[in-house]
Amino acid sequence: MFRFAFRHFTAILIIAVVAAWAIFYLPTTPAWTVMQLKRAIDARDGDGAANYVDFNSVVKSAGTQMLKEKTNDPLSAMLGTAALSMFGATIANITKSWAVQEVNDGKKDVQMPAAAVAGAIVLMHRDGEAAFTRWTDPTGQVYEVHLRRDADGVWRISEVENVAQLLQKLQEHEQRQFNSP
Repeated sequence: MFRFAFRHFTAILIIAVVAAWAIFYLPTTPAWTVMQLKRAIDARDGDGAANYVDFNSVVKSAGTQMLKEKTNDPLSAMLGTAALSMFGATIANITKSWAVQEVNDGKKDVQMPAAAVAGAIVLMHRDGEAAFTRWTDPTGQVYEVHLRRDADGVWRISEVENVAQLLQKLQEHEQRQFNSP
């Protein structure tokens, strides 16, 4: 046995280093979060998938983006910001419930294609406690997703750019489903 280990020392060392990387480092990366999110969605585990999304932060970010796009005067911006701070937690809870239900039902709209996940992981940019990835789907829709590491060390989606476009597409899709016989 010693002779085998001595002859294959380099291979054994490489396997040990890769195993240590996979056990100790990989689970602390944002790429791991994206893979776990896909795994939870594929398993129709809505609660598991929801653990990788900070819905309060996503709703606050989306509201802020929409206020910047839609308001032209300071009074409207102030009222919008106040409404967001008052109703943000409630909207986040409703959004979380809806997302969990969509994942549990296996809706096609929330599925993550393997190619998109691979692209998101490859294009992941990390800067300390923050990371983001950006990609364009075949229809030309640009997605930019930001992740942050929480105090417990888990990476969670904290912001999604271009929310107004995504909501418009979702509304059009829902309208088509509602109008179809």
